[in-house]
Amino acid sequence: MHPIIFQIGPFTIYAYGLMMVVAFFISCSLMLSQAKKQGFDSELLFNFCFLIFILGIVGSRLLYILQNINYYLKAPKEIFMLPHGGLSWFGGLITGIIFGLVYLKRKKLSYLKVFDLIAPFLSLAQAIGRVGCLLNGCCFGKVSRFGLYFKVHQAVLIPTQLYSSLALLFIFIILRRLQERPHKEGEIFFFYLLLYSTKRFLIEFWRADTEKIILGLSLFQIMSMIIFLFSLIKILKIKLKV
Repeated sequence: MHPIIFQIGPFTIYAYGLMMVVAFFISCSLMLSQAKKQGFDSELLFNFCFLIFILGIVGSRLLYILQNINYYLKAPKEIFMLPHGGLSWFGGLITGIIFGLVYLKRKKLSYLKVFDLIAPFLSLAQAIGRVGCLLNGCCFGKVSRFGLYFKVHQAVLIPTQLYSSLALLFIFIILRRLQERPHKEGEIFFFYLLLYSTKRFLIEFWRADTEKIILGLSLFQIMSMIIFLFSLIKILKIKLKV
């Protein structure tokens, strides 16, 4: 759509990178406001979110590169061209959880309480970030006469980025409502994983940039199924726990 917001000489503002920064600061600001209400240390949580933001990008980028290793072997310079797009959320999830657990353990904080606090705002950040994908033209859908015209692909495609953004915004609203009601520790976080995995599984049927590897399903659909089942089991355990 519009991968470059504006350019002055060698200085370029890319839509993808700009929306990532906007997503971080808006979501983090709202999260910190909620954190104060719950008695969390705002400075500690900001440092935590910034660390996870950076490490999440690294993990997302690494997984994306591994998925498209042949392309990056031919064009190694593109490995560092993050403004061109190319992040895999599942990679960020894995690195975020691993390093998040280590960080919170060292700070002697309950990881489930912190993850419950962050989960809704993570969904909001993703919703904003998907707008960057829409403008950049990555994470694109299949050809359809009922879609949007993407100049970078010179075709009318299903705007899966827009649909993902709207679905994530809906998930944010659901999780915030749950957050404002009495809930058990871990409930919000695992509901986030449950809802996100459902969204991702369904949206993958419309995407054209992911390879089908088995039974007509992509790697991310298989990962979504695993996360869905894992989250469902955890939620049931939490609900049944006296």
